[in-house]
Amino acid sequence: MRKFLYQLPGGPPLYHLIWAWLGVLLYSFPSRRIFVIGVTGTKGKSTVVELIGHILKTAGRKTALISSLGIEIAGVRENKPLDNTMPGRFYLQRLLRRAVAAGCQYAVVEVTSEGVVMNRHRFIDWRAAVFLNLHPEHIEAHKGFEKYREAKLAFFRYANRPIRIRSSQGVNFINEDDENADFFVEAAGGGRVVFFRKSELASRLVGKFNKYNLGAAVAVAENLGVDEETIRKAVIDFPGVPGRMEFVQKKPFAVVVDYAHTPVSLEEVYQALRGSAGGRKLICVFGSCGGGRDQWKRPVLGKIAAQYCDKIILTNEDPFDEPPIAILDQIERGLLENQKSEIKNQNYWKIVDRKKAIEQAIGLARPGDAVVITGKGSEEYIRVAGGQKIAWGDQQTILDILRK
Repeated sequence: MRKFLYQLPGGPPLYHLIWAWLGVLLYSFPSRRIFVIGVTGTKGKSTVVELIGHILKTAGRKTALISSLGIEIAGVRENKPLDNTMPGRFYLQRLLRRAVAAGCQYAVVEVTSEGVVMNRHRFIDWRAAVFLNLHPEHIEAHKGFEKYREAKLAFFRYANRPIRIRSSQGVNFINEDDENADFFVEAAGGGRVVFFRKSELASRLVGKFNKYNLGAAVAVAENLGVDEETIRKAVIDFPGVPGRMEFVQKKPFAVVVDYAHTPVSLEEVYQALRGSAGGRKLICVFGSCGGGRDQWKRPVLGKIAAQYCDKIILTNEDPFDEPPIAILDQIERGLLENQKSEIKNQNYWKIVDRKKAIEQAIGLARPGDAVVITGKGSEEYIRVAGGQKIAWGDQQTILDILRK
């Protein structure tokens, strides 16, 4: 009986589906009165949500944004009271209702695999679906990469289901260069597909991965009828996203904060920062998430850091209920497999206290170097055992240390 109440056979929990249905009934199907754009992928979702919103606002179109960075409705920013990137149950429907009431024409929503598994994408009339990229992430939670990919594909299938109330067909924006692109074309089920690649428009954003983020945002804006000059101006003016390749300081040495927490994203950050300044030295501070989350990637992160970084400080990220030093030991094993002699000669440290780790990195920096602090981005807490959260901010911590 319990299984019948809470789970569909072979499918997602019925509990979440029922709540999603009740939510859309309570708020009177708000997505039918606003153009909803869903952005999914392993990395870059928040940046693309913010970019699309910035371009549309520059074009004079009222827009709502819902992402891991917070909420914006018709130009008014607010923090999310919940930790989830993609709000659930009634909350997302209520936000869409508020956007409609504020006169917004568009809502741009970050769509996560966990949110899809919990049916948070259901009963929303998605008018556009954006696929950025796919890399191994949340593997333990989804019980394999294929099931992780399936959650992303399920969103595309749902966004392209036949709906009689639609006046026109939705559109799918797909990264042509991603090796999983064909899966998403198939999931679109014959719906309209627009391919995009990296954009070479001038911007303040650093790194090849941000060129693809630009490419996605530009493709969406063009499809919505925003003119080329407005897009160009908006892209140049876009200040970037907090905690995503954010330069807290540029001189005499750079201090950069980024959310990178997967092997691919970490490597791309290191490549971008080393390449952008003619081979500058990198002093790298990072850790890995605990609570049994993606343990496979810990030694991989260590190998990547040993390849690109001149000095490494391993530190706390979000240990949850795991001993923090045990997480660092797993990263260290991968680090020591690298053949780079200076790393093996103890040019690395394990400092669990994240503030002391950042102090160590800044103390090692010399003019022209770059201190790269990854894993937290703009997050405001460190999550520890017993479900506790410790108030935290990489940027403010860095500024406090630099002032001393």
